[in-house]
Amino acid sequence: MNNLGRRIPRVMSTQHPDNVSIPFFAETSDMSGEDEIQEAYYAFSHLGCCEQMWDSEGKEVDNYVVKKLLTKYSHFFKQKRLGREVFLTLRVPNPSVEKDEAKILLETLESIPRSMDVAKIFYGDESFPPVFEIILPLTTNAAELNRIYYFYKNFLIERQHKQIFDGDITLAEWIGKFLPESINVIPLFEDIESMLRCDEIVSEFIKDKDFTYQRVFLARSDPAMNYGLISAILANKIALKKLERLSKEKEIEIYPILGAGCPPFRGNLTPYTVDKVLSEYSSVETFTVQSAFKFDNPVEDVIEAIKKLKNFTRYPLKDFDENFALSIIEKTSKEYKNVVETIAPLINEISLFVPKRRMRKLHAGLFGYSRSVGKVRLPRVIAFCCSCYSIGLPPELIGLNALSEEEIKGIKEAYRNIALDLSIAMQYFNPKCLDILPKESKKALLSSIEVVNALNLSYEPNLNHREITSQIIKIIKDGLQKPLNELIIEAAHIRKFLG
Repeated sequence: MNNLGRRIPRVMSTQHPDNVSIPFFAETSDMSGEDEIQEAYYAFSHLGCCEQMWDSEGKEVDNYVVKKLLTKYSHFFKQKRLGREVFLTLRVPNPSVEKDEAKILLETLESIPRSMDVAKIFYGDESFPPVFEIILPLTTNAAELNRIYYFYKNFLIERQHKQIFDGDITLAEWIGKFLPESINVIPLFEDIESMLRCDEIVSEFIKDKDFTYQRVFLARSDPAMNYGLISAILANKIALKKLERLSKEKEIEIYPILGAGCPPFRGNLTPYTVDKVLSEYSSVETFTVQSAFKFDNPVEDVIEAIKKLKNFTRYPLKDFDENFALSIIEKTSKEYKNVVETIAPLINEISLFVPKRRMRKLHAGLFGYSRSVGKVRLPRVIAFCCSCYSIGLPPELIGLNALSEEEIKGIKEAYRNIALDLSIAMQYFNPKCLDILPKESKKALLSSIEVVNALNLSYEPNLNHREITSQIIKIIKDGLQKPLNELIIEAAHIRKFLG
């Protein structure tokens, strides 16, 4: 509980489809619907997570999630009140980017007062709304946040006081009060340009509101895919320092959320690296535990790791040279994009064999959007990461060739775990991947390996993983006459994450 009387969740369970293993409760390999209801309950009741992110982006929307949770698991939620001890936070589409899904945002906002009605009946009072926070992905400016905040307030809440027609009763008298009266909007910054302006955007959003705190979500995966490992981490660090300064300047509590996944490329947050990640991102209040974290490791280890995350007391990041970090971001992201453009056709081909694990519309087709890096389009980050690992090409290596030994030393001041992350990644490197890479990227990768070797890392190649990726490489060289699905899954089981 913070000093404002509001419990800020420390561990957010998410629906990222990066797991290899299928949860015991899932009816199909591609989870959806009732499976995700049970997953939320499992994350709360068994794993000890404080918060579940409920994704309304890119899938069939279940606006009755609160009703289903409270009715199906009534005993648990009588003990742990939804909205007070455990939390459901909705991730909505961003109409500025996801035009085809824009109206899902309105449906989701409309569901909030209805969920409040359900909770009022279940708990017998209206003290704690079961849903009161919204995550807006791909945030690039304060207007996007304000549109959600004020749409809810001005269009959904204010209308209850209007008469149905002249001289008639009000909407609230007819169908009941609309609560909560306002919601919190959490910006999710996914591109580096917006991340580096996060303090300006948040400052603009909170300036005319009587907030006691503000949560801010920093992506870790998409910046890595779009700009490379080093750039993503340095951008995260600069953003966290900016948020620290903004908190002091505005005298408002700001609680960062970090969207870390299991691969080093996406955050290296596993049940076995919690202490290292906490020391790397010491000012973060809330960490995400994604599907691989939850389902690809022994449950006792998962529970113990979540306890560590919950018991951690955050503290300010150590100062570092932010101007130097900015120069490194510019340098490595440019080289990273150059290399990715050359390997994109190969990665896109392999990604077709990567299992989805969740029913999502946004991976491909009319209702989807992929990620673009430079001049090319790529699959979403989990499929990208999995495709790279499946040919023994850890994506962490891409772009490192832009760095000198002296620059690596400077980076260590801000990126404390660089040696650990690269050591883990290098376990899965297969030199045979060079045989199927274009000439330009092959040369860059060889230079990256020289940079890594200069760090004198301590690691042992995973020979089982190398054997499987060698089989995948051979099939690719032979013209993909066989499907890769089973081999991709087999290699992922060794890593304990899909991508």
